Amino acid sequence: MTIADRLRWCVRGIGQLLITAGLVLLLFCVYELWFTGLYTKQQQHDLDKTLDRTWAQTPVTQKPDPLHPLAYHVGDGIARIWLPTLGKDVHYVVVEGVGRDDLKKGPGHYPTSAQVGAVGNVVISGHRTTYLAPFNRVDELHAGDPVVLETQDSWYTYSVTSETVVQPTAIEVTYPVPGHLGEKPTQRLLTLTTCNPKYSAKTRLVVRGLLQSPMAKLGGALPPALVAAGYGSRA
Repeated sequence: MTIADRLRWCVRGIGQLLITAGLVLLLFCVYELWFTGLYTKQQQHDLDKTLDRTWAQTPVTQKPDPLHPLAYHVGDGIARIWLPTLGKDVHYVVVEGVGRDDLKKGPGHYPTSAQVGAVGNVVISGHRTTYLAPFNRVDELHAGDPVVLETQDSWYTYSVTSETVVQPTAIEVTYPVPGHLGEKPTQRLLTLTTCNPKYSAKTRLVVRGLLQSPMAKLGGALPPALVAAGYGSRA
């Protein structure tokens, strides 16, 4: 075999190796962006049905009571989050817990953070690019935009107040009073966290909101933010 033949053989081998590596990478991307989404979509469907069934077992009260919510376990659906600014169909079931398996099901509520609607900081984390990417577009939320959380007996409309980027180690954003460990909270806050930038976990995007208007669920009426987005009655 001449030197030229060996060179052609090496080049051909490298080319085939690169093609194989490209196909493997492509298949991995398809799995990450499509198959994981199918998994979460099924999980969300099941959680949605279970949540309705659980809520139906307890009569709707006339007064929102975030201090005495239904008892949930890690992995259970506990609420729905609606992002009307991002589109009419942008809503997900929020699960209790932020472990790897929990976030595969949908956005996750930090168990040590405040209950939805309560004084303190309700912290919810979600994927941005895989597993249906529930928080893919939260960077499009701006000051004044509504984020609605639905519980068994109430609607809670939070208004976005800020959007910041922090390091993954910045756990102070989850404190009852963000940035002030041990301080007693007086406001009803919402914090959404997700990876940043897209397709990277280099930093964290933090969107913060302040509760504006709790509303008891009576007669199928919806909060103004959802009505304005074109939703009809859920009666």
